[in-house]
Amino acid sequence: MKRITSVLLMIALLLPAATLFAGGKQESSDNTISFAGSGGYPPFNFITENGDVEGFDVDVAAEIAKRMGKTLEYKTTAWDGIIEGLRARRYDGILGSMGITEEREKVVDFSDPYYYSGPQLIVRKDSGINDPSELSADNTIGLVTGTTFEKDANALGVKVKLYEDDNQTLMELLNGRVDGVLTDRIVGLNAIGKLKEGDKLTLVGSVLRTEKMGIAFQADDDELREKVNTILAEMRSDGTLKRISEKWFNGEDITVE
Repeated sequence: MKRITSVLLMIALLLPAATLFAGGKQESSDNTISFAGSGGYPPFNFITENGDVEGFDVDVAAEIAKRMGKTLEYKTTAWDGIIEGLRARRYDGILGSMGITEEREKVVDFSDPYYYSGPQLIVRKDSGINDPSELSADNTIGLVTGTTFEKDANALGVKVKLYEDDNQTLMELLNGRVDGVLTDRIVGLNAIGKLKEGDKLTLVGSVLRTEKMGIAFQADDDELREKVNTILAEMRSDGTLKRISEKWFNGEDITVE
């Protein structure tokens, strides 16, 4: 009888420690925030040869997590199912260059925009062209066939020359065969950074149309969304967003409209 009582006493003494251990484990989980992206959209979020996920989106996510006092878990998943994954609570948010659209806003809530994209004019630095409004019917603009950018070029009143991809358009620009290139701002920035003699090119003016990129949250997660909005505002105010952008986009700031 004494032996049974002693065993029961030992179990009772161990229970608080076990409870504390379980509580500590749960607290560690609560100290993690998870964001998702496709992992296949360089330089925003992509998987390196070492299997790590890097990019502009990942750096923004890491800074948000740091300011929340949490550890970042950046998850990669197929883009066509990424919203369904959020709604199934497999991650806390989507921070993967998702455009804010009316259709998406029917099922998720978005943060304030953390960067902007859209059709942008690229010219040679020695062209003397400082704004799209300076173009005329004498100028020829290169763009990729089948894109919506042809409408933007026509609205500028310029001649249009079509190519298969932006590697060709930018090479033609470098070789002086066109006066400018009209393409997605971010695509242009990324291509300029990789092209030989890309430093001879520059983006001028603002995007002709703006696409706003936001962080998607579950529709009932107002507290987290508002907290992230506050952090984004701080990052914008203290220059952190700009510095992250300049790191990934050859000194350009894509975080301003």
